[in-house]
Amino acid sequence: MVVTRFAPSPTGYLHIGGLRTALYSYLWARKCGGKFLLRIEDTDLKRNSKEAADAIVEAFKWVGLSHDEEIYYQSLRFDIYKKYVQQLLDEGKAYYCYMSTQEKEELYEKQKANKERTRYDGRYRDFNGTPPAGVEPVVRIKAPLSGEISFVDGVKGEVKFNVQDLLDDFVIARADGTPLYNFVVTIDDALMGVTDVIRGDDHLSNTPKQMVIYEALGFKIPKFYHVPMILNPQGKKLSKRDGAMDVMEYKKMGYLPEALLNFLIRLGWSHGDQEIFSLSEMQEFFDPNDINKSASAYNAQKLEWINTQYIKSLPTKRLIDVLKEYGTDLSEFEKAEDLVNLLKDRAKDMNEFSLMASSILNTPKEYDEQAVTKFLNKESLELLSAYNEVLKASGDLISTQDFEIKAKELLEMQGKKLKDLAQPIRIAMVGNAVSPSVFDVLSVVGYKNVIQRIDNLLDRSK
Repeated sequence: MVVTRFAPSPTGYLHIGGLRTALYSYLWARKCGGKFLLRIEDTDLKRNSKEAADAIVEAFKWVGLSHDEEIYYQSLRFDIYKKYVQQLLDEGKAYYCYMSTQEKEELYEKQKANKERTRYDGRYRDFNGTPPAGVEPVVRIKAPLSGEISFVDGVKGEVKFNVQDLLDDFVIARADGTPLYNFVVTIDDALMGVTDVIRGDDHLSNTPKQMVIYEALGFKIPKFYHVPMILNPQGKKLSKRDGAMDVMEYKKMGYLPEALLNFLIRLGWSHGDQEIFSLSEMQEFFDPNDINKSASAYNAQKLEWINTQYIKSLPTKRLIDVLKEYGTDLSEFEKAEDLVNLLKDRAKDMNEFSLMASSILNTPKEYDEQAVTKFLNKESLELLSAYNEVLKASGDLISTQDFEIKAKELLEMQGKKLKDLAQPIRIAMVGNAVSPSVFDVLSVVGYKNVIQRIDNLLDRSK
């Protein structure tokens, strides 16, 4: 059974690079009928933030990536890590290193002077003497002294590391007993039964160290997939300005979670020429072995385009629910579905959608001065007043066609064109000269409110 995991550190927000990795891991587990696990790597007690951990969980709920089992918190598993540290010590696969800070500095200075790579020289690897006084030892694992460490990466193919170029007897536990990152990650992945590790390629250099730990403890080594980073359009590391912000900021900016996931899966993976994928299609088509080997470029315009496609295609009831999160509650509005259908092809994001919906729902309290100056004069106001009188004499009009027919009758009788009336109506309805089809707006606003809004504008213009 395939078991994947996502393991963020709660020292900051969940950014889109992390979310993409989580999405890949989620899809692969779901496609294979396996498990997707969430682990919070909170062993850095000084830098951890409960707010950050909660925000990560909140982001997962927003995008709808459900994890199996309870969330694993590393900070609750120190006893497990200590047990395995002791096991390696007992088996002679790890040892106490009493190297002082002064010794370390002297060694590194000497290596630098000789233009060598700075690295621990193994001086306590087989130490049997009396431990030096006043030094609290760290625990180091016995790494291979020569040869290669290699594995086949699902994205990069065969990867080889020369032991002498990369490894020394690295520390697995600090002097206070706190285990280090590579050690706890390996223990957790093994005990959680993780079979496939999908992560950013910034972790590639950690892999040989983790493989040393897997081997020392007799754990099965998982399949690794190291995913290239997301870069900005200039090919540099993604900054907050470019889009590397908190995932929940995308919600505040009006992006739908479905659109964000669709955008992310296309950053480094493709299925023919298809651009829009439902979550079920992503699950059906995705294979981590097909992830691109090269880095992907963030494209804000592409994200916006995908978002508009989702707004257009989502079921009306879903959009009504989402609009409530952006301050527009249509639950008591009789023509909620008509309003949503009127606007869904015009909105780039949910903030804009909410703003447009509110402008139609609510009677204008003020009017755009540029629109008033351009479109309202004595003649246009008289035409608007005449249209209002026609409406008042017509009874309760309901449909778009009703409002349009009455307008055309009036315009024909007075020898005017639609543009002479449409803009004054818009200003009366929404406070400016920009709106969807004017008669559709009238139908949604409703007969009594239409008359009242026109009266309001006429009174203001006296």
